[in-house]
Amino acid sequence: MTFPALQQYLSRLHAAPQADSSLWLDQQGRAHGRYFNSTLTSAFQPIRTPESGGIIGVQGFMRSYSKNDTGLSIWKLLDTGATDEQSIELDRLCRLLHAVNFYRQPEMVDYDLYLSVHARLLAAVDSNHGMSFRRILDVLGLPHKKIVLQLPLIQPDQAWLLNYVADNYRRNGFRLAVNAANARQGLDLLEQVQPDVIKVDVREITDEAATLDLLSVAGEKNVKLVFKRVESSQIYDKLRKLGAQAQQTILAQGYLWDQPKASFAQDASEPEAIATAGLES
Repeated sequence: MTFPALQQYLSRLHAAPQADSSLWLDQQGRAHGRYFNSTLTSAFQPIRTPESGGIIGVQGFMRSYSKNDTGLSIWKLLDTGATDEQSIELDRLCRLLHAVNFYRQPEMVDYDLYLSVHARLLAAVDSNHGMSFRRILDVLGLPHKKIVLQLPLIQPDQAWLLNYVADNYRRNGFRLAVNAANARQGLDLLEQVQPDVIKVDVREITDEAATLDLLSVAGEKNVKLVFKRVESSQIYDKLRKLGAQAQQTILAQGYLWDQPKASFAQDASEPEAIATAGLES
């Protein structure tokens, strides 16, 4: 699938930074942007069904530019001296870069694109921030229904803010993922926010009973449960056993299978290779 409006937009971008544009393309067709003195670009990491090796989605990460995809995360800029206005400007640049770099690649278009919302932005955005991004996608002719906006971890007293932002994004046609600090919070968020996806850091899986409950309830509600930061075969083996107990398919994301990079070939998801990756060591 191609997107004519996106192709027209790409054809107008320069091959080097210009004063009249925030984006430009390199020789490989990869889009870059500038934030203060940093050159930014996208890296993507698949979310997989490890048993089969299938890809169900791809998360975008913003990185400083590096030829070998090892650039640094730039979100620390939001934790220091950036103003609310600068935070919103950076967020919009990141989303535009991710959308352009994702949908310019034909092999990506069948997957959902997960885009993070930084915690700083929950309180900084206006009452209809989701509409701004929706308008950009409409101009470029890109499918907003394939985009999952991923909301950050919150403190208990911020629940109202999370619901406020979630409602805004839903009204603009986006699906929602929420990050949970642990399985117990994941169960609470299922009721409070009713997301399409729950993401839990696998390093926080210490309460197996709660994890089994979360797997079962998420399955009953048809909510995807993704375990992120899976970096060892031992952790994945634990997840597989929990999935078998709960009779639920495990969805996972992590360095055990994939490093974030600018693109990945369609044949990178050979089921046998992925399902056994790291399990023999």
